Amino acid sequence: MSKKSAWEIVQIARDFKRPTTQYFIENIFTDFIEMHGDKFFADDAAIIGGVGMLDDIPVTVVGQEKGVNLSEKAQRNFGSANPEGYRKTLRLMKQAEKFHRPVICIVDTQGAFCGIGAEERGMGEALARNLRELSRLKTPVVCVLIGEGGSGGAIALAVSDRIAMLENAVYSILSPEGFSSILWKDSSRASEAAELMRMTADEVHKMGLIDTVIAEPEDGATADDGGKTARKVKKYIKDCLSELMPLSTDKLLDERYNRIRAFGQDYIQKKGK
Repeated sequence: MSKKSAWEIVQIARDFKRPTTQYFIENIFTDFIEMHGDKFFADDAAIIGGVGMLDDIPVTVVGQEKGVNLSEKAQRNFGSANPEGYRKTLRLMKQAEKFHRPVICIVDTQGAFCGIGAEERGMGEALARNLRELSRLKTPVVCVLIGEGGSGGAIALAVSDRIAMLENAVYSILSPEGFSSILWKDSSRASEAAELMRMTADEVHKMGLIDTVIAEPEDGATADDGGKTARKVKKYIKDCLSELMPLSTDKLLDERYNRIRAFGQDYIQKKGK
């Protein structure tokens, strides 16, 4: 796998040229129909969600969208969703459960938005409800982290039956800048913090928190890589669904429960020896 430093991988994960959720939707799914709004407050542009076809399988797809240029990034709040964004994902996931559609979650966010309005509208409750409902959703859930996977904003879409990261994605409790600001009161030590946080795909895989690392081109995935990365992601999703869809609901939920309970245990046991 990658020989890059953690900080180099962070920069690749944040690169403006990196494919976004919208790119993967367009290159993996067909007949995608986007759905809007949480039916409580507003439509959050930081979240894309809807129904599409994975070859011959109808699926629900939800994910954070950062945008592809500066104006679109501002419109989409740089992929940092408000509570209404997470309530939109939950509405669509519960709809998928009703119609027995698998749910595909695409994660790419530095974290949930932490503005005053977001807190007033119940950000903590929205994230917690997603965690609870995803843990017992009666349909297969597959997640792929394509860029940044930051804090509760990422986890709220990452409780799943299978989870993978692209090779140059990152997954962490917060940004390296935030970590270094808290630990050393010095955000300029972000590159040092990135190494300590063990946030790269290789490290997260070693800790048992994801199932698979999906390889990228040498310089990282880009929207003009000929669709190679999208095809790998599509194959991963299809392989997962071929395993999950035949399972009974009870078996699916039991395996998901045991999977969540076991997070990190193998790694902890190895470190203890």
